Amino acid sequence: MSFGTKVFSGVQEVFILALMIVAVFGLFYVDMSIMYKVGIAVIVFSVIFLMTLATQILRQQKETKPAA
Repeated sequence: MSFGTKVFSGVQEVFILALMIVAVFGLFYVDMSIMYKVGIAVIVFSVIFLMTLATQILRQQKETKPAA
């Protein structure tokens, strides 16, 4: 199972899919206040974004390290 890019490892892809499932259930199927739903969505989006950013930074460091 892959998102079509070689950015993430298998564990990261599973973690992202689990976060998306939690977000969907939290936003649509659980009866909560709208502020909690917005908070869950913001946290899930920020974790996925930060994980993508960290993966890209680590790849760039790995690519530039042998050249130095």
